[in-house]
Amino acid sequence: MARTPVWKSIATALTEDIAQARYDTGDKLPAEAQLAARFGVNRHTVRRALAEMAAGGLVHSRRGAGVFVAARPTDYPIGKRVRFHQNISKGGQTPAKQILTTETRAAAEGEAAALGLAAGDMVHVYDGLSLADGQPIALFQSIFPSDRFPGMLETLEETQSVTAALKRCGIEDYTRLETRITARQATATQALHLRIPEGAPILRTTGINVDGNGQPIEYGRTWFAGDRVTLTVGGDA
Repeated sequence: MARTPVWKSIATALTEDIAQARYDTGDKLPAEAQLAARFGVNRHTVRRALAEMAAGGLVHSRRGAGVFVAARPTDYPIGKRVRFHQNISKGGQTPAKQILTTETRAAAEGEAAALGLAAGDMVHVYDGLSLADGQPIALFQSIFPSDRFPGMLETLEETQSVTAALKRCGIEDYTRLETRITARQATATQALHLRIPEGAPILRTTGINVDGNGQPIEYGRTWFAGDRVTLTVGGDA
């Protein structure tokens, strides 16, 4: 089995330190010599790890001053109720969404099955980018049955909030039926949107949201930048 490169293990360990608030936003990391001693490696290996973290937006260097924490990974709860704006705001960050594309088309086989539709039924598709404090943390795709929500795309473009758009369509509350999480490597396009290196780790989630009667109303896929988000599972988040 292939071994994880040492520099990557160092980047993972330092990212975990930041996630657990051992270093907060704006804090200076130990000098390269100190980190080299801690991990038992040379400075070049430490420098490679820090460069990887900088490419992911976690740290930044100041000439002659050192390397500083740019952002702490965002805690993102996944439970019975998953609400993007609420999750990000709870972490003390400012949430925002950027619309990439919207369209209405025939559902793919898996999409139709997830939404309880017949093959070929029409769906609304909403692709976008999620941001925390202006930094991209995830790409997402939300799919809705078009017959039930005929004006969904227009409402989404106005509100840029799935919860607000569903409320205007008569859905006062909705819950998560299931969520699946898998690890992936960022494609060139995903890397461009998320401002991470191609091949960097990402976490893909797929989920189905249902209304109060248990009827599927949204099938969603999200690709999180792996070192910017800590997914927590459980509870009523």
